[in-house]
Amino acid sequence: MTGNSALPENQASRPGARCAALVVAAGAGLRAGQPLPKQFARWRGKPLVRHSVEALAAAGCAPIAVCIPAGAEDLAASALAGLAVQLVIGGNTRQASVRAGLEALDAAAPGLVLIHDAARPVVPAAVVARLVEALADHPGAIPVLPVVDSLCRADSAVMGQPADRAALRRVQTPQAFRFSAILAAHRGWTGIADAGDDAQVARAAGLEIALVEGDEALHKLTFAADFAAPSAPVRMGTGYDVHRLEPGEELWLCGIKLDHSHGLAGHSDADVAIHALVDALLGAVGAGDIGQHFPPSDPRWKGASSGQFLTHAASLVAAAGYAIGNVDVTIICEAPKIGPHRAAMQQALADILGLETVAVSVKATTTEGLGFAGRREGIAAQAAATVYRL
Repeated sequence: MTGNSALPENQASRPGARCAALVVAAGAGLRAGQPLPKQFARWRGKPLVRHSVEALAAAGCAPIAVCIPAGAEDLAASALAGLAVQLVIGGNTRQASVRAGLEALDAAAPGLVLIHDAARPVVPAAVVARLVEALADHPGAIPVLPVVDSLCRADSAVMGQPADRAALRRVQTPQAFRFSAILAAHRGWTGIADAGDDAQVARAAGLEIALVEGDEALHKLTFAADFAAPSAPVRMGTGYDVHRLEPGEELWLCGIKLDHSHGLAGHSDADVAIHALVDALLGAVGAGDIGQHFPPSDPRWKGASSGQFLTHAASLVAAAGYAIGNVDVTIICEAPKIGPHRAAMQQALADILGLETVAVSVKATTTEGLGFAGRREGIAAQAAATVYRL
């Protein structure tokens, strides 16, 4: 256990201090609402149990045993393929499963052992190091966190006496023990009910348990919401649109009507800049494109102001739990000149979206006479938008 091992050097190198790991994955995991036991459900691209096994192996733990339910051998083998683990069939209770796992590890004669719940996929190396270091002076050590919320005792549905949160701690895993001590404690366990954790078994055997600083990253996945894909804090989308220039049409750009010899042709007012921006906002929240929401075949949108399309796109951003950060529009045309109207365009877009003008950018460029825009046959626009999670 050298190199990248998270185990303290004085613990990893001394004789008899080899640290094994036991991952408890023998439960049904029914509250998670998954189609299979939650320890084998995928979380962030991998089966849940694989995350903690890989983390413990990276921390220098060996050998590693995994307690699994009877009949789940194929699921476990698939979830842990390629990893050096020993699969152990668990018992009817957590305590029985842990004992079975410890008995299986006994032949390897490890000096120390970390016992960890598979439902806690993130295992910070710093917590492992603190736990093992504490075993130099104590037969057991557990990671804990302070209680930050107010607590009370419950008397049916009525509030009882408040509880002193200063005297309480939240207990996490992995829990670390001198191997021979925790194996003896499990062999001597006479509790009628299942043990809540291994520290309870150790305390019942008279072992002193050290408390070390835990980590919020050791959060236990319990409910279906814990398996939902996390939404990104910031998302972005892009849009692009083109409309033909024709005589006799009105020219609307960024919600402003411009005087020009030609206007843009389309089913609505053909505001090409707003159309590109609508697609950018829809794309940022995965809500399709402007044609899905306002099909040109629908007579309701004949000659409609594109501002209402933009208002609708902004409402979909809000419904998805996001707010608009900034928008950036580039208009591609030879004429008319956009510069004199830029400030008014920014203000018009800002008013529709409920943004400060500093969050709205309107730019213009030409194609140096090339292509349909260079021949003044049409105007193109591209847009980008960022949204942030509320």
